[in-house]
This record gives sequence, structure tokens and C-alpha cells, in this order.
Amino acid sequence: MTQSVTQAPPLRARAEIDLAALRANVASLRERAPHAALMAVVKSDAYGHGALPCARAALRAGATWLGTATPQEALALRAGGITEADARVMCWLWTPGDPWAEGITAGLDMGVSGMWALEEVTAAARALGRTAKIQLKADTGLGRNGCQPADWPALVAAARAAETEGLVEVTGLWSHFACADEPGHPSIGLQLTAFREMVAYAEKQGLDPEVRHIANSPATLTLPDTHFDLVRTGIAMYGISPSPELGTPAELGLRPVMRLAASVALVKEVPAGHGVSYGHHYVTERDTTLGLIPVGYADGIPRSASGRGPVLVGERWRRARGRIAMDQFVVDLGGERVEPGAEAILFGSGERGEPTAEDWAQAADTIAYEIVTRIGARVPRVLVNEDPSPDR
Repeated sequence: MTQSVTQAPPLRARAEIDLAALRANVASLRERAPHAALMAVVKSDAYGHGALPCARAALRAGATWLGTATPQEALALRAGGITEADARVMCWLWTPGDPWAEGITAGLDMGVSGMWALEEVTAAARALGRTAKIQLKADTGLGRNGCQPADWPALVAAARAAETEGLVEVTGLWSHFACADEPGHPSIGLQLTAFREMVAYAEKQGLDPEVRHIANSPATLTLPDTHFDLVRTGIAMYGISPSPELGTPAELGLRPVMRLAASVALVKEVPAGHGVSYGHHYVTERDTTLGLIPVGYADGIPRSASGRGPVLVGERWRRARGRIAMDQFVVDLGGERVEPGAEAILFGSGERGEPTAEDWAQAADTIAYEIVTRIGARVPRVLVNEDPSPDR
């Protein structure tokens, strides 16, 4: 059943997740890459938005793949009811001893970046008597996960041999950009060239992947020649611009999905010269009123935004004054009276004058990805505008 914002329970704090906005974002991203399949990346609990509901909403909007970092995240999607018939699920951050057998049984597409991983997945496949679906990752210049060009021929040869033996099916060849969120960065072209060369080599050696992919959110939005067979959309799916340099969410055709709000816990009058929070880094200049916002860094509110973090209270922007503590912080209401229980909006779409996740990112000297992803588990997610159609 659809739940409106006004029906949200009067909680200490809540993160409202607008699934209609998420579906619209996926549709918009599909329009940007009309000839490629779309992978909805739901790693890190869907960037803090809730993996299962966001995955289901993305699939309803036309995504056909889901992406996670860890195998545990991918297996949780299967355990949550997303079947192989519903979606392909890929995961790419494996460590020695991870659950390869479970991944094979669940029909996951598993990223392989080096020989050790290929050896572990083939051993699991041999023990199970089943074929594992794997995707070879090329390090084209990011310098994190992925196989270096010098090691690529050996990995390709071993994967081809395992495929011939029936132990694996190489379903994909892929890579990841380092600077796609920086328009015109010279590494973009260099990585794209390296990717094409490494794919061509693998195909010449007999691999016939189903999908080739390198495009993340910024590349999906701005670099159509990188789309290949599949695009992987993460942060853009949640309505956040990958970078201010690329434009605002509205300019990119996106709508922020998360709205973070809290109930004002206390309002009190204090005299001039009154210290506020730990260390007294803020002292009132005049008689004023203070409002207590009952969230803190244990909820994911960055302590580094102390003194700067914006909050909409009583139709006006306020700033976190003094230190942001573990469970709470204070705003100076400038003498205004606000009733306890009034809504304090930390961030949202900005359409009603409230701060955005990007505003908090600037206040904390970080990126908006971190702001939404770090919102903690004790802040309940309230689903808004759920699709009334039956579950997939």
C-alpha cells in the first residue's frame, strides 16, 4: 500500500525512502543508455536506502541486473526472495575462503580479478559438479581490484581452460573508471582504450562474454560511448549527482530518494554567553533558544559537520552549533519558539527549501555518497510510494 509522507510515524528520526523517485530515476537512466541493459547497484544496503525494497523497485522500473560488492550482500538478495528468474545478481568483492559454492548454487555472477579467485571458484564448481558463472575484471587504470594488463593473458588462458572443462562460464568482461565524475579527465580515454584492447584480446583467445561493461553512474550520464552491453548505476539511481561538476540532480533528470528527518526533542531558553555541547566551541552571543535534534554520529551524522551542518526547522535553515555528539546535536533557534516534536529536516530533495545530501557533504568536507550511505541502522527506513503491484 502506498504510504504518504504525512502518514509517517512520529519517530525520533526516520529516513523516508521514496520508491517512486527511485523508479523514475531508473527509467531516466535507461533512457540515457537505451541500447544497454541496466544493473541497479544495491551494495551497502542500497547506499543506505534498503537493499531489498530498492532492488525490487529498480527491477519493476526495468533493471535486469542487480549488483553488490560482497557475496554476502548478493546471497541476502536471493534469501530475500529475488530469484534467478527475477534478476541476474553480480558481486565482485571476494576474499579467500568466501562462499563460492553458495554463490554457484544461487546462480550469482561472480567477479574474478586474479588467479587465486579463479582457482577457488573452479575448485568449488568441481566439488559441486556445477558450472560457475564468472566475470573477469580488468584493471584498466583504477589500481584497485582487477587484473593488471601484464597478468591478463594468463588469467584469460586459465579461464578459457576452465570453461572448456565445463567448470565456469565467462559471462562478462568488465572494468571500472577512476575519474568518470571529472569531465575531460585524461584517464577516461586511456582506460577506455585499455578496456577495448583487453576485451579484444580475451575474445581472440576464445572467450565469448554475454556482457562487456565499464560504465558507472557518471559514465552512464555523460559518456555514451562507454555503455557497451551493460551500465552499472549506483549513486544516480538514488537521485544524487555523482559530482557537482556534472550538474545537480534536477539538471541530470534525477530525484533524490532519501529524506532524513527527526523530531525536535527539546527547546529551551538560554542566556548570552552560554556554552553549547562538548568543548564549548559555540557560545551564544545573546539570549536565545536552543533546539535539540536527537541524532548524532551514531546515526551517521558526520561529526566533521559540527558548526556547519544545515537543518530546516520552522521553515528556516539552522546550523548544527557546537559539537555533533553521538546521539544528538543542537541548533540555535535565534529566540524563536518551536514546539517539541516539530519536524527537523536534515536533508531531502531540496524542492521545499530543505538542505540536500550535497549540502551536508559540503559541510562535512566529503561526498554525498557518504552522507546517505552512513545513515545508521537505528534510523528506521520508512517506505514511501511503494508500488502497489504484486511482488515479483
